[in-house]
Amino acid sequence: MNFPVIPQRMALINCTIQNMFVESPNQNRLALVERINHFAAICRIAGVLVIHTRQVVRADGTNTGVLAEIYPPMREVLNRDAPTAAFHPRLVVADGDILLEIPRYGAFHATDLELILRARGIDSLVLTGIASNVGPETTAREAVSRDFRVFFLSDGTLATGLGGLTAEEAQRASLATLGALFAQVLSMDEMIEKIQRATADAAA
Repeated sequence: MNFPVIPQRMALINCTIQNMFVESPNQNRLALVERINHFAAICRIAGVLVIHTRQVVRADGTNTGVLAEIYPPMREVLNRDAPTAAFHPRLVVADGDILLEIPRYGAFHATDLELILRARGIDSLVLTGIASNVGPETTAREAVSRDFRVFFLSDGTLATGLGGLTAEEAQRASLATLGALFAQVLSMDEMIEKIQRATADAAA
């Protein structure tokens, strides 16, 4: 697939760049945050809307649902006031960016994200974040089911090792599935080139 790139009809969604997900001893996730900051700055210049999601639940547990059974600590570590649930301090949030609280893995479920996007005429999304095979992948699937085009950045995401797979194996599996069925998978440099070329063509 080769989706069109029209910056004014695009949004960058940085998925769950939160303290508990960034501060991992097993991967250099701070380097990922810096790459995302760099990419987001380019997006803002080009007119791409930047959205940062944060997975949080009510401290009293009333909206945790079945996730509390799957991951019992979530009420403590992902409640709105927990330091672990805060955006990481190295994440750059600029004026005009949108902060979106999400109660589940995907950014669309039980949020007003689709309303925000439709109101601005946005039909294409660029996804980054942690962990590739959880929040970003879920958001990609949700987006496609709503007829949004999805660009998924291979080096703008990092996976968590699950089910006997290492983080690297999980990343490859996630990218393979998404690239075949749900998204155009690109490197950050490839996406930057597409955005800058589209900007230049529009100005010509």
